[in-house]
Amino acid sequence: MNFFARFITPTGKAADTAAFPPHSAALPFSADLATTSSSPPARPVWLWSLVVSLWLASVGNLALWKALSQADGLSSAQQWVLGLSLGLAIACACWALLNLLSWGRAAKPVMIALCWIAAFAACFMLNYGIAIDASMLVNVLQTDVKEAADLLHWSLVVTVGAIAIPPTWWIWRQTLPHRKGWRPVLQQLGMVLLAVLAMAVVVVAGFRPISSAMRNHTNLRYMMNPLSTVYAAGNLVAQQIHHRDTTLYPIGEDAKLGASYAGQTSFPIYALVVGETGRAGNFATNGYERPTTPLLSARQDLAIATNAWSCGTSTAVSVPCMFSHLGRSSQDSNKSYENLLDVLQRAGLAVLWVENQSGCKGVCARVHNANTETDLPAAARKALCQDGECVDMALLEGLDERINALPAEQRAKGVVVVLHQMGSHGPAYFKRSLGQDKRFSPECNNVNLQSCDRASLINAYDNSVVATDRMLGSLIDWLASKGQRQPTAMMYVADHGESLGENNIYLHGLPYSVAPDVQKHVPWITWLSPAMQQRMGISTSCLQQAVGTARISHDNLFHSMLGLTDVQTALHQPDLDIFASCKGRSAPPATLAHLASASAPATVAAQPPTTVAAARKRG
Repeated sequence: MNFFARFITPTGKAADTAAFPPHSAALPFSADLATTSSSPPARPVWLWSLVVSLWLASVGNLALWKALSQADGLSSAQQWVLGLSLGLAIACACWALLNLLSWGRAAKPVMIALCWIAAFAACFMLNYGIAIDASMLVNVLQTDVKEAADLLHWSLVVTVGAIAIPPTWWIWRQTLPHRKGWRPVLQQLGMVLLAVLAMAVVVVAGFRPISSAMRNHTNLRYMMNPLSTVYAAGNLVAQQIHHRDTTLYPIGEDAKLGASYAGQTSFPIYALVVGETGRAGNFATNGYERPTTPLLSARQDLAIATNAWSCGTSTAVSVPCMFSHLGRSSQDSNKSYENLLDVLQRAGLAVLWVENQSGCKGVCARVHNANTETDLPAAARKALCQDGECVDMALLEGLDERINALPAEQRAKGVVVVLHQMGSHGPAYFKRSLGQDKRFSPECNNVNLQSCDRASLINAYDNSVVATDRMLGSLIDWLASKGQRQPTAMMYVADHGESLGENNIYLHGLPYSVAPDVQKHVPWITWLSPAMQQRMGISTSCLQQAVGTARISHDNLFHSMLGLTDVQTALHQPDLDIFASCKGRSAPPATLAHLASASAPATVAAQPPTTVAAARKRG
């Protein structure tokens, strides 16, 4: 109301000012100005949440609509029907969620936060074809600054802004209603019930196309934004509550060194290289037609496992699983156990973990540690590191000095060195190799992988494999240089694979049940010095035949390392030890079926056998 209108009667004459009360706190002057402000009138929160839900279900799910349009076996009409059904179901679910979470002054922050969460999730799903589940959130929480920086690029800012800024601006301009009492509470709860009922009606009406799509295209269920993120967060919290038992349970308390240590004149060195993001199909040692492993391929003394499989699709899952006595089933355990390194150390060996990645995920917490980023001499750091990130050759710098610094009593018995690679970690594959290893060009040097043609993307990845080849070749040379009398061994196993644009999927971390083989099929390479072969009674030729095509998995690593290091414990299962069948033999047993059946979990064993030809095709 205009201020002067208070003094004008309906007839247009000035009113008697005595008829109006004086200006007071009960009638503040600001009340007049409020009526002329540009703020929209107060609307009920359930109406805000409905508008935001429609935005999230449509624009916030661009990745889902893209994936749906590319889904095999669906006609255009089926895609439209399924898209409409899913869109309405997602909108109803978001409406129910927002009504449930948006109360009072928390309404604006909650809605804005959900819009930004949805925007970031949509951006990464659009750019990399990833899906959101609990393990992916763990990856996000454990990502360090270097890894996060590799993921940032201008298109991410544009995409996130385009999805999140419009609803944020609209929500911010809304005026909060100031209704009190139970009526607005009951009204909002009623809207939650209405949204749930509406969602049920939509799902029932479209049950056939929705159920068929979820069954035949399981990746779609992880792309319903932001519901998949909210569900994954809830699942992660539930897992933490379920795993409240923070006790670290010891294992292998009976561990002791075997007979091979009696009377030794030189201590053995066992090097275990934990590879990062290694695609088996891109290693020339596995039959890939490009010369990505020139040093390793030239050797005749390597045992190459061409049919090896990871127990996860991300570092956060695979690394703890690799070192667990439970293997892949450790992911279902509600207890925390010690791991392989604890058992080896308890038996009396000196154990050293050298880190060139984002951390050991708790595996190395109780053994000696070193880090390339902080422990390198200045000259080596200048040559091998850029912008605080080192190539994997830095792992070999000063290894003798690191070993000599270990406790003398343990070192005299034997040394286990674990080298955790940066490997082929994406999306900045071009950073993983130096000039001498860039054999393939042109190379994609953009972290926005979709902006690169696939040939240049594969070139960048393959160059990172060349760098791994150089590192492994140099490591073997260093081990061999210890002399004919000192037994040494090297085992390289990648933690997981990688997608390089197949079916518009990039990077890794998809749920194991829907992840493509390229994210699970990993390289596994073993080298034994002549002295180690003699010490353990294992011939390389036998091992080559034993693991050449036998299906093995990360479940074999724990038991194989116990077998290789000759650590005696009741935990050791010979059926899962890749060396067991060759001890004391010049040739493997007639059948190696026990390795395939014992090592591969049911979900892995169900995969079709992988041949060299298939590996070449994937490359």
